[in-house]
Amino acid sequence: MLTFVQEFFIMKKIYKFLLNKLPRPLLIRLSYIFKFFAPLLYKGNKVECPVCERKFSKFLSYGSDVAHRENVLCPYDLTLERHRLMWLYLKNESDFFTKKLEVLHIAPEQCFYTKFKKQKNLTYLTGDLVSPLADIRFDLHLIPLEDNRFDVVFCNHVLEHVDDAMQCMKELFRVLKPGGWGIMQVPQDFDRFETYEDKSITSPVEREKHFWQKDHVRLFGMDYPKWLEKAGFEVQEYNPTLKFSSEFIEKKRLIPREILYIARKL
Repeated sequence: MLTFVQEFFIMKKIYKFLLNKLPRPLLIRLSYIFKFFAPLLYKGNKVECPVCERKFSKFLSYGSDVAHRENVLCPYDLTLERHRLMWLYLKNESDFFTKKLEVLHIAPEQCFYTKFKKQKNLTYLTGDLVSPLADIRFDLHLIPLEDNRFDVVFCNHVLEHVDDAMQCMKELFRVLKPGGWGIMQVPQDFDRFETYEDKSITSPVEREKHFWQKDHVRLFGMDYPKWLEKAGFEVQEYNPTLKFSSEFIEKKRLIPREILYIARKL
């Protein structure tokens, strides 16, 4: 018979395997069950998620074999470093939680979806090709919505998947109102100056090797803000190292080198 400690470690291994291997739509459905076990499995106070406001002994590991990271995934609401950075910007630097806003959220993250949906100040619309959280289904290359409609647009970790990232950026710019703003996070190689694309790389194995994930078709470099500017946006940078102490960044498990780009339509 297994001891409690053995059962505990087996459950943790299963938990990590499912979180890293399951398709995102299925993971979204099953995560409602996961969160009930998380506080018990990771009880502690070494790390803290600002989104769910819970503390744990550590976060889960996450990522492909090429881009695997330890201690990054909140076991309760599944936030990663990028989600926590975006949340801190929204809370500390924006009027997102107080002003009447019309919001378009592409590929809505589960950690944000329920919270944003409940906000009385938001008219909140979600869109995606496959996500069970999407209100409407469409291809980002041709958004079936009118010009100048939204005050805020979110489209995170999508542009590395699409055939024509520039066309998708232009579509997001089109539906944004003048004076509106958006956040369009992407995986970014901080040691690469220019974005890397190669259409001849088509196999999942090779794509993971070159672009960090099996379904990615490019790897953005430090020139990513120039892509946004070419699409028409004015870009502002939100740098966590200029806002928070190193202790805070470590506690919240942010990436010190990660810049959040705020794309504005003038």
